Amino acid sequence: MLEAIGQPSLDALTDRVVPDDIQSTTLDGIPELSEVDALARLRGIFGKNEVRRSFIGRGYHDTIVPPVIQRNVLENPGWYTAYTPYQAEISQGRLEALLNFQTLITELTGLPVANASLLDEGTAAAEAVAMAAAGKPKGRILFVDAGLHAQTIDLLATRAEPIGIDLKIGDPDEFDFAAVSGELIGSVLAHISSTGGIRDYRELAEKCQSAGGSVIVVADPMALVLLQPPGEWGADIVVGSAQRFGVPMGFGGPHAAFLACTDKLKRKLPGRLIGVSVDAAGRKALRLSLQTREQHIRREKATSNICTAQVLLAVMAWLYAAYHGPKRLRRIALSIHAATAAVRAALQNKGFQLFHDTCFDTLTVEVEPAQRQQILERCDRLGINLRTDIPAALGITLDEAAIATGQWKLLFEAFDLDLIDPTVDEASPSLGLRREGDFLNQSVFNRFHTETEMMRYLRHLEGKDIALNWSMIPLGSCTMKLNAAAEMMPLGWAETNALHPLCPPQQATGYLEMIDQLETWLATLTGLEAVSLQPNAGSQGEYAGLLAIRRFLKEQGAPDRVRCLIPMSAHGTNPASAVMAGFEVVPVRCDDQGNIDLTDLKARIDDDPERLGAMMITYPSTHGVFEEQAAEACRLVHAAGGQVYLDGANLNAQVGLCSPGSIGADVCHLNLHKTFCIPHGGGGPGVGPIAVATHLAPYLPGHCSWEDNSAGAVSAAPYGSASILTISWMYIAMMGPSLRTASQVSILNANYIASRLAPHYPILYTGRDGLVAHECILDLRPIKDQTGLDVEDVAKRLIDYGFHAPTMSWPVPGTLMIEPTESESRAEIDRFCEAMIDIRKTIDAITSGDLDPESNPLKHSPHSAETLLSEAWDRPYSREQAAYPLAWVRSRKYWPPVDRVDNVHGDRNLVCTCEGMEAFE
Repeated sequence: MLEAIGQPSLDALTDRVVPDDIQSTTLDGIPELSEVDALARLRGIFGKNEVRRSFIGRGYHDTIVPPVIQRNVLENPGWYTAYTPYQAEISQGRLEALLNFQTLITELTGLPVANASLLDEGTAAAEAVAMAAAGKPKGRILFVDAGLHAQTIDLLATRAEPIGIDLKIGDPDEFDFAAVSGELIGSVLAHISSTGGIRDYRELAEKCQSAGGSVIVVADPMALVLLQPPGEWGADIVVGSAQRFGVPMGFGGPHAAFLACTDKLKRKLPGRLIGVSVDAAGRKALRLSLQTREQHIRREKATSNICTAQVLLAVMAWLYAAYHGPKRLRRIALSIHAATAAVRAALQNKGFQLFHDTCFDTLTVEVEPAQRQQILERCDRLGINLRTDIPAALGITLDEAAIATGQWKLLFEAFDLDLIDPTVDEASPSLGLRREGDFLNQSVFNRFHTETEMMRYLRHLEGKDIALNWSMIPLGSCTMKLNAAAEMMPLGWAETNALHPLCPPQQATGYLEMIDQLETWLATLTGLEAVSLQPNAGSQGEYAGLLAIRRFLKEQGAPDRVRCLIPMSAHGTNPASAVMAGFEVVPVRCDDQGNIDLTDLKARIDDDPERLGAMMITYPSTHGVFEEQAAEACRLVHAAGGQVYLDGANLNAQVGLCSPGSIGADVCHLNLHKTFCIPHGGGGPGVGPIAVATHLAPYLPGHCSWEDNSAGAVSAAPYGSASILTISWMYIAMMGPSLRTASQVSILNANYIASRLAPHYPILYTGRDGLVAHECILDLRPIKDQTGLDVEDVAKRLIDYGFHAPTMSWPVPGTLMIEPTESESRAEIDRFCEAMIDIRKTIDAITSGDLDPESNPLKHSPHSAETLLSEAWDRPYSREQAAYPLAWVRSRKYWPPVDRVDNVHGDRNLVCTCEGMEAFE
């Protein structure tokens, strides 16, 4: 491969591609362990965790993951290695699963539209506020129910400050909505308070809406199985976490959040929305609807900072509901409430005073100091945790796992109570407003209640998709690399997935040790001083990094430094994050080689140097080159008093070769779901930690559960999606110094592809000696000018060869961006190149007139089996040419389940829930 690109060695290639002034080797202190040794070492560390039965609640609950779901989804690379379903034709299985998740949420909330998951409950509430504020240009006041979980209030405060929203936190009954009717954004209400009380908000919702505000409700999905849906009593938006539907606590994540809204708000809905459309043959097909809302497409005009979701966890939550079905879900919810009511009655019999007359699963008990100490000592002996953060009180929250194991009965001993057996009472007065009528009547929630049927259904869905276990996914800027089996194994350990994120720190000693080691390694690899692992997505990392800069500038007496320079070569998500953090976006041009135009950069700095706050760059750039003058650009910004944010989306080409610190960055976010091997999971989970220089370390995210929370939180859990940090720990521990070689091979593979495809497609941007970085961009615009064929035709034709398409029309319209990563063998890369070259031959045949320009294999691709087997075949090319364009395709044929999907039809006729039982009659 080196010979093909004219380089004698990997080190020589590095010297030609990476600028001399930033090269650095930053691998000191990182081990190199075998798979066996790494697993043993991490097992030893996690053996220090103490798994207790937690009754802490606060939005996190133990649950039982049905083994058929754990085995066939969570532990199945066919599900966890898939990419975001932008290419609908090879994502029909995941899209069907997410459509079912949306249906589940609409049924539970009583609202007609739901998205395909968000990151966690706190960020979902913040997204709902942004969604409500988007339609109220004069809105600046938000009422926040003091009964919300503290971490949700914490996140709302973090998000509100940079964009000038004034939070009014208090008792809803005491707030005068009419007095702020001209400025009211809305209210965020706790359907069930953090201390367990259930409120009837019907009258209050009317007051808020009469004052022009939106009613946002934070709700528990298990409680919604029994309680009247908020959509039925006036809520405009309902958010929450689906964690307790069969997703482990995992010391905080990952968990799928949800957001549902009224029909009139659907086009403001953040995140992803799965919709029903048709394919070219008129058959039903699914797709992402309204994709132009995504932040990397709309840039600074995006209404949301979300381009990542929690797809894998949303799939698990839906499957949990489908496996149990509505009847079993109701039994689970009733058993939780019945046990809670039994404990409540026993406490009252003993003379304890409770905070609330109503409850679902949570009780808050008033206790005297001496009494409190006695109870906690008994809890310690019994190996259970209660909630202890409420003054003069203790909190108890029951869950499915505590009921199933019988451990909930330990509460009677802890409080020295007489045992009371639970009585299931569907008319329990303590529940308040109850759900009436049936729900989840759709076929998909009533057909798969046996393991046999569920296993086969999951295999059926998996077979519709292309994931990394099928073939290379050559997406530029997405780094679809191997997620090694050994890296994934710790996710199955109880010490990993059974800890409550707010348990006493001494019970999480192993977690904290692993987190400390990972932070140290990432600081070393980035050449920066300190790291926060809290951001649970790349978008959150961008936001957290910019907030650190804003807070630093304010404390330096420069609050007016709000101009953020963003070159056109930066990652597409950056502008939306800048706006959310309170910056003004200032674009900077690039030259014809794709590099930052230093002349234009200097001009933009000089436009208003006193207000320059930051520059956001991506390195290597999204144009696929190591820009020669990146360090100089950083120096120019620093000289003018600004800070430099480096987007780590392309860090896979840097590790061990250079670092954000050596380039001159003050803060860098890293995508652990790219460079550091956390799988994409069909569009989530992810982790987006930030590394910062010494002067920014005090401004890393805080958390309401920590003593120092001056910086505020960006994720609901203290350490974000903590359980999947084990994947990146394993990756780094097993790679060690080989991390440098991995970066070199990723660059080699990209240049090898560029050299093979350059005679057939122009390479848009190159650096020295015509070399690229870790990805290359093919320019298809000349082909469109000649033939009318565009990038979509090439992308869809690749499906017939069994490949996911490269990144289409980004960062430059009419191009394909390819990133092979270091994980792919030469054989797989050659197969992909052969497919691209064969497609070029088809294009040449169209150009020469040998193929019809309107009816050819590209224009009609992909070709489903149903279309190929139909009696009518009137196309001027053979079925064989359509299905088996190259000989090796015969031996490993992927059959797309649909023909090309009609995107316009799906947006004009928006349907975003699955069909009811009547469709199957």
